[in-house]
Amino acid sequence: MPATKSKDAISLLKDDHRAVEKLFEQFEKAKGDGRKEKLARQICLELTIHTALEEEIFYPACQGSVEEDLLKESYVEHDAAKLLIAEIEAAQGAEDEFFDAKVKVLQEEIEHHVEEEEQPGGLFAQARKGKLDLDGLGEQMLERKRALKQQFDAEGLPETELTTMDEVST
Repeated sequence: MPATKSKDAISLLKDDHRAVEKLFEQFEKAKGDGRKEKLARQICLELTIHTALEEEIFYPACQGSVEEDLLKESYVEHDAAKLLIAEIEAAQGAEDEFFDAKVKVLQEEIEHHVEEEEQPGGLFAQARKGKLDLDGLGEQMLERKRALKQQFDAEGLPETELTTMDEVST
């Protein structure tokens, strides 16, 4: 087997973005609640891993290299997505009349977040201009991603932990 070239942190995050975009496209075209539910759960898994990588490794490394307000906004956007992910995970698919709508709103939130990260002058561009070891971060993130996938396959998704919002009880 040829050795695979490791990717830097931003390339890995962009790969995640593309993978989730494809899953959302598949969800939109899917027929039957079972197929939609399976795709929605895959979307939730991918996004849960992605947000953990950003919050545990990438965003802390960006401190001082990226505008503070942009980082804060990213954390808040993650928390909004986490709330929807929890709702989707708790839903009983076709039994939840808002299931498709929740997935659609999650998609819209993620599209906005991705645009802010990837646009010229956005979080990724600012990070690239900083003095970050993006290759080292990429290796760290890849290792953590493998561990999270293994953990979530064995135990399911963890309880929702919000970074910027208080838990709301109804």
